Amino acid sequence: MSAIGGKVGASAQGQKAATDEKNSVVLKVGMVGDSQIGKTSLMVKYVEGSYDEDYIQTLGVNFMEKTVTIRSSLLSAQHADGVGAQISIRNTEITFSIWDLGGQREFVSMLPLVCNDAVAILFMFDLSRKSTLNSIKEWYRQARGFNKTAIPFLVGTKYDHFSTFSQDEQEEITRQAKRFSKAMKAPLIFCSTSHSINVQKIFKIVLSKAFDLKCTIPEITDVGEPLLIYLDV
Repeated sequence: MSAIGGKVGASAQGQKAATDEKNSVVLKVGMVGDSQIGKTSLMVKYVEGSYDEDYIQTLGVNFMEKTVTIRSSLLSAQHADGVGAQISIRNTEITFSIWDLGGQREFVSMLPLVCNDAVAILFMFDLSRKSTLNSIKEWYRQARGFNKTAIPFLVGTKYDHFSTFSQDEQEEITRQAKRFSKAMKAPLIFCSTSHSINVQKIFKIVLSKAFDLKCTIPEITDVGEPLLIYLDV
């Protein structure tokens, strides 16, 4: 092989090696809210793809990880100043480090463990129990005391139960949830772990918000539907 040919071959091999290399990013996501609202179920469903109707109450903090590989070579990013950019995240491994705090009040002392260094915090409530939505104000106040920069998400669980409510009940809960999410400047998502509704989309939107990337998931805004409101918040 000629010297020139050798250099070209080495260069090509070097480019291939660089392309094959994976970048790794860890995104910590905290989950807080009252007990028995489905935080652990959502985490297990997302990480393991399974759902167990037998409820096991979280004592303290649960922790799970899931790694996903972003294979797209470029994603479009639109920054707050209006300047667009192309971010290369080809072959990037994103590890979601998910921390789930037990909802019993005696575990509030462990809130810093869940919130510190989190990129996003899911403030969760049970759509079929309005009292758990009312509790969000206090959860938000306390969590913000430990992390003022995490991206807040308001997540309503058990949409499958909520969908059986009367139109008036659905409208009342939806109005309050929208009011809270607006005050929190948080995306609002209704989900169902048992019926696999919006579970994957929650974490896709977390990823897009964390990196300020354009997300093409259609919004759902109608009362009675599994809400998915995340643009312009």
